[in-house]
Amino acid sequence: MNIEPVRKSTDPTFAVAFGGGGARGLAHIHVIEVLDEMGVRPSAISGSSIGAILGASMASGMAGKEIRDYTLSVMTNRAEVMNRIWKLRPSGIGGFLPIGIKFTQFDIEAICEAFLPPQVKRDFSELVIPLSITGTDYYMQEEVIMEKGDLRSAIAASAAIPALFKSVKRDGRILIDGGIFNPVPFEHLEGKADFVIGIDVVGGPEGDPSKIPGTIDVLFGASQLMMQSIIAMKLKASRPAIFLRPPVNKFRVMDFLRAKTILDETVSVREELKRAVDAAITFAAKTGSNRDG
Repeated sequence: MNIEPVRKSTDPTFAVAFGGGGARGLAHIHVIEVLDEMGVRPSAISGSSIGAILGASMASGMAGKEIRDYTLSVMTNRAEVMNRIWKLRPSGIGGFLPIGIKFTQFDIEAICEAFLPPQVKRDFSELVIPLSITGTDYYMQEEVIMEKGDLRSAIAASAAIPALFKSVKRDGRILIDGGIFNPVPFEHLEGKADFVIGIDVVGGPEGDPSKIPGTIDVLFGASQLMMQSIIAMKLKASRPAIFLRPPVNKFRVMDFLRAKTILDETVSVREELKRAVDAAITFAAKTGSNRDG
């Protein structure tokens, strides 16, 4: 289902950067739905990690409601999720035990094939909205921007969370999670729209300050802190016209089975986005100018 814009050609344009954050990124669905409701079709999209997945879904022409329905139909069916994962399980028990003699990671490309909506295109050239996906080159120690060629491998590379998933080999590079270098890639949209929207779903550690967190919580919490420090530096250098942070702190990176709860508890971002987009349109109409152009 393709989404056609209903706004006038004289209205300002918007581009959206969907950030990384694992299951917390399901809050991006609200953003897509609101833009649909407001008749705003982004002129460009960028995405990192889970943001690459949701961004690719929107860029493929899926409506927010379609993405929501698909997500809930799969992620609220625990038996179906576990069945798909079991079929893709790594060989050897070490794949499931962090203290195993042999630690085997899941194949993120196979995971994407098993869980991506069938409507998501297979090549960047098939997309209805221009899309850029960020990855991290493990050996070259640099950010990689993917905008051409095989889309599924780009999505997988951007979502390859270290330790959980295997790295992805693409175009001669060994790639891992795009959020390592760029958690919310809004700067890649500069000059591509009048207003840039950045959505940060990294979140931060949450819990009882009197208790020492467990090993897994510290591992992922430290990753969140690292990414938030990157975002803070990016915002000092250049801030997008609209920058929103849905309330995602209480959710963990792999809480996909809590999809409905995540959507229910992040619904406040809808009104925030509506107000911000309306304000941007009003500003453009009054000044005859734009924020990012």
